[in-house]
Amino acid sequence: MKKRQPRKPSQTAAGSKRGRLLLVATPIGNLGDLSARAARALAEACVVACEDTRTTGVLLRAHGIETPMTPYHDHNAERARPALLARIEAGEIVALVSDAGTPLIADPGYKLVREAIAAGHEVSALPGPSAVLTALVISGLPTDRFLFAGFLPPKEVARRRALGEVKGVAATLVFYESPQRLADSLADMARVFGPRQGAVARELTKMFEEVRRGTLDELARHYAEAGAPKGEIVIVVEGPAPEDVAEHDVEALLDEALDRLTLRDAAAVVAEATGMPRREIYRRALARGKKGG
Repeated sequence: MKKRQPRKPSQTAAGSKRGRLLLVATPIGNLGDLSARAARALAEACVVACEDTRTTGVLLRAHGIETPMTPYHDHNAERARPALLARIEAGEIVALVSDAGTPLIADPGYKLVREAIAAGHEVSALPGPSAVLTALVISGLPTDRFLFAGFLPPKEVARRRALGEVKGVAATLVFYESPQRLADSLADMARVFGPRQGAVARELTKMFEEVRRGTLDELARHYAEAGAPKGEIVIVVEGPAPEDVAEHDVEALLDEALDRLTLRDAAAVVAEATGMPRREIYRRALARGKKGG
């Protein structure tokens, strides 16, 4: 394969071209999933900001891309961000990638994007692979409404509290989890959520891709007996039936929404989240003595 030559910084010097930040989705497993547009953007960028240069280096070499890389991750973001913003200000194209999938999904890119926007820089995204969406669409669970809840807390008490906060959300729930905590998290989900259906997806798009489906209890027992699996883990859990939304969940959702929204808007948000009639939610808000539109 002929190597693509990266665009030289002098071609994007200050005054000749506006710098910009590109958010480039990269494969979650299969290197062949990098789109032609994404490959071209990475080759034309002045620098690729990435979580791990070793991981991204494998991808770039596989596609004959020679663009220099610079680390940008949780541990150096505060130091690295000003330098990246300065490069954009100088007219350079900075491509941001995560180790796998779409940037900003459970990675430190949010602050870079926020500050780039605040500085008036152009920010654009090149869509592509996403472990969240891939797991959701092959789970067999409803896809019309979903909530990505990221990683759960590692400690049991905090984890159950976090699960309780999303228990009443009328949507399919999607979580990331580590292999070592998978069985414990599934067991806590079974305790907090009750007998819901779930799916565990791992090694997505790779040779040993696996999706295991069943009730949360069944899944918890399987992984407790089989031990921690290998690979990246995504857990998908069905949402509650409308009649299963507990009273305290409705009140908690309503209080949270009323803290930031007008009464009318809060009622609409909570009604959508719980599947309950908006008129009923609005009546409850009025009865709680809240004021608003």
